[in-house]
Amino acid sequence: MSAEIGGSRLSASDPRNVAVVGLGQMGRGIARNLDRAGLLGGAWDMSEAAIEGAQLSADVRIAAPAELAGFRIGLFVVPGSREIGEALDGGLLARPNDGQILVDLTTSDPAQTRLLAERAAAAGRAYVDCGMSGGALGADAGKLTLMVGGSEDAVARCRPVFERIAAQVFHLGPTGAGHTMKLVHNLVCHAIFFATVEGCRLGERAGLDLAEIVRVLNAGNARSFISEVRFPKHIIPGTFDGRSTVSNLTKDLHMAEDMAAGIGQASPYGSLTTALLQRAMDEGLAAQDFTTLYKHFDQLAEQDEHPPPRSS
Repeated sequence: MSAEIGGSRLSASDPRNVAVVGLGQMGRGIARNLDRAGLLGGAWDMSEAAIEGAQLSADVRIAAPAELAGFRIGLFVVPGSREIGEALDGGLLARPNDGQILVDLTTSDPAQTRLLAERAAAAGRAYVDCGMSGGALGADAGKLTLMVGGSEDAVARCRPVFERIAAQVFHLGPTGAGHTMKLVHNLVCHAIFFATVEGCRLGERAGLDLAEIVRVLNAGNARSFISEVRFPKHIIPGTFDGRSTVSNLTKDLHMAEDMAAGIGQASPYGSLTTALLQRAMDEGLAAQDFTTLYKHFDQLAEQDEHPPPRSS
């Protein structure tokens, strides 16, 4: 039977007490796992194709965010804080549901996250920020790594949901801590990506076979997730299907750079990584899968050493 979510709070006996907003590359895997576990009662995406592609069960009602106010836990898997703010403005907070928890699964500026949490608290909601690692494949498999910020009580109440979508959960501190860690994580991950690309391009130009280069990296101290997963699965076979775009990486690195500047932390590798990504954006590669940057690296690296002006 479909869950009733027209603004009333679900009873404790109804297991389908979770809603997911955003059914894109990450959200659809999260929603499917919660649906299979009998926890998902409502879902929404602006795209009809995304809704159809999620292939959720008949027990899940498709309804706009304002109509999901009755659920005890609402997960946002959308591009960022702006989209969550629009959902809050669109009526979600206008309907009473003291004790509801809103889980922010975006990669966002921690300062903006704290502002959203204040708005939620004023309406009787708890707010948990939750950075994700593992990519779309990890979301599909329910094996994400989650970096969480929020109160002890709110995070504890989210554990049954987290257990269905993640293999590891790290509660790092109060609101904003999860998104802070996610920006740190992405700065390191994407800088390693470009360092590995540079080394592999160098080896190829010197006459070595790419597959052999990566095999040796993975046998030594230079191995990383990039060399162990991204290259063998997405770059060496030429599939270039890492399921994240250049624009996504660029957005994340700009936020990490801004965070570093805001607290006075030097970030030379972050700045260089951001500049390379921005050059790719300026070359019209925004919508390309980020793994395709392996093919474009020489072109990006041969430009002058001065970072281009940041796009508005």
